[in-house]
Amino acid sequence: MSKLRTRVHDTPRGIRSHEVDRFRHDHIVVIPAHQIRASYTAETITVYQAYPPEITRPALAAGRFVPPFKRERMTWVKPSFLWMMYRCGWASKPGQEVVLAVELLRTGFEWALANACLSHFDRSLYPDRDAWTRRLAVSRVRVQWDPERSLRLEPLPYRSLQLGLSGEAVDRYVDEWTVGLTDVTGTARTIADRVRRGADDEATALLPALRPYPLPPEIGAAIGASPQSETTS
Repeated sequence: MSKLRTRVHDTPRGIRSHEVDRFRHDHIVVIPAHQIRASYTAETITVYQAYPPEITRPALAAGRFVPPFKRERMTWVKPSFLWMMYRCGWASKPGQEVVLAVELLRTGFEWALANACLSHFDRSLYPDRDAWTRRLAVSRVRVQWDPERSLRLEPLPYRSLQLGLSGEAVDRYVDEWTVGLTDVTGTARTIADRVRRGADDEATALLPALRPYPLPPEIGAAIGASPQSETTS
């Protein structure tokens, strides 16, 4: 996979300095084209979802997703806060008025990735279209790489992971992997207000701290992630 090389002073807006410091060498920022960037601890990773209040209120009260959340539908989670903001319009789109930070067990997140299928055929990952179709038919997890977003929600020249869960994967997500839910709608709207006022430095300072997620090599290869130059834990 290719990497994006950018002069430090041209680092795209919305990418916090501590995120790119790991790739800094001779004043060059190196951002792999397909990389999971997330907030995580030794045991958990944070992903984002946006729902209407009628779903988020009972979920926040229970500490996990409960009805009217529908397990029978595919649910998409995003480790990238800014991609979530692009998707929900800073919590302004109908049905996406509340943004939740969902803390998941890393073991569950990696199980999902290990059992995933790309949402589109990629000849570098599957021997032929028939093999991809067979995998797609049995997998309950979808991986999609979409352009990452800047602070102003413009597309950037490298990708961000979206993870779609259905069937068994949704049941595990709800019953086993989720360890906490936090309403971050207020933060999202505060950042949006700073961006509208042109206070980009203030807005950037409020963004969640993201860093490259240390994927096991075999999982990274299976989902088309760029090779990792160094490992964190």
